[in-house]
Amino acid sequence: MDMKYDMLLLRFGEFMLKGKNRARFEKTIITQVKALLKPYPGASLRKEYGRVYVDLGGESHIELINVLKRVFGVMSISPVKVTPSELDEIVKTAVAFMDEREDEFKEGTTFKVNVRRVWKEFPNSSHEMNHLVGSPILRKFQQLSVDVRQPDIELRVEIRDQGTYIFNETIPAVGGFPLGTNGRAMVLLSGGIDSPVAAWSSMRRGLEVECIHFYSYPFTSERAKEKVIDLARALADHAGTIKLHLVPFTEIQTAFTQLGQDNLIITLMRRSMLRIASKLAERERALALITGDSLGQVASQTLPSMNVIGRATDLPLLRPLVMMDKQEIITLSKQIGTYDISILPYEDCCTLFVPKSPSTNPNLRIVDKIESTMSQLPEWLDQAVEQTETITLHAGETSVVSNQTGDNGLKDDWF
Repeated sequence: MDMKYDMLLLRFGEFMLKGKNRARFEKTIITQVKALLKPYPGASLRKEYGRVYVDLGGESHIELINVLKRVFGVMSISPVKVTPSELDEIVKTAVAFMDEREDEFKEGTTFKVNVRRVWKEFPNSSHEMNHLVGSPILRKFQQLSVDVRQPDIELRVEIRDQGTYIFNETIPAVGGFPLGTNGRAMVLLSGGIDSPVAAWSSMRRGLEVECIHFYSYPFTSERAKEKVIDLARALADHAGTIKLHLVPFTEIQTAFTQLGQDNLIITLMRRSMLRIASKLAERERALALITGDSLGQVASQTLPSMNVIGRATDLPLLRPLVMMDKQEIITLSKQIGTYDISILPYEDCCTLFVPKSPSTNPNLRIVDKIESTMSQLPEWLDQAVEQTETITLHAGETSVVSNQTGDNGLKDDWF
């Protein structure tokens, strides 16, 4: 039987330890939770004694938990039953609470009651209440036994002035820092698996991210562009909204293919991408760039390659996935809902121009010399910024291409 709960208890993560910043972080997360509650008119937010509660008002606790456990900064959620702070009502509700879980019990199931008397004027102590609540439960459910150290079920009872809260589930949420509390950064978003995970990982650490995607029409199809829009939209489901900057890269990419330096094409392309991203970051007042690099995964992600490529920008270059292996990244991409989009068979501008033998150890002096011969490169970079199209994507919008059938081929991510 599905328990009818009265509210949800939201617990915050590590930012609660941040001293004088705590109030600002808490205010940010409350604002985000309020925004997510707008489609649920019965639900309302309540702050109490350093905690945040969502009064369900008849809304589905399952549906709201699925929404709120994505909120960055929320560490865990507990669905709560509320009863008046009177001894008989507390005992009656606690027994009924366990009664609705009886189908989970089997012979040898252990439990304990953990009462916390927050309202000090309540006549019975926490220790006394443990026995007063636990005894009738033991009498009714013969298959249960007490284990105060590692019980299978811990029934938690918080006695407060305005009511007593009863719960036993602690549902993990995303944790981290509230979105935007650690600044803004620009993430280079390709159509691969890695960069959306890098974007999500950055948001989880409190960064507000804007996405930059480079496309080379007609070398890349309109479907490839729509796929990236879908990826950004999937990220918006976690952030609420996401800005996506679509940068035309055809002219610059074509020029690189005509240099006769095939083994350095990826290095040259990525350096130009970082320069364009830096200009967009300055325009958007972002303080860092983010890529999906994973050390050693592809030629452009060896340490020498990352060194030469990274020299193209003065901004901090963040690489959240740098020490993760591919399977760890794939697992996370499935959890956040980007994997099925990433494996769709629409190629981006980097995967189409991979040379047979890309350099894994590029020479910075040679790369600088090649770029210096391209007198129009600075002008092309400025034009790409000027011609960039910016769109804003919102949580819950319908995807464009994610319902198309993919080939399940794993794409390495150049960003």
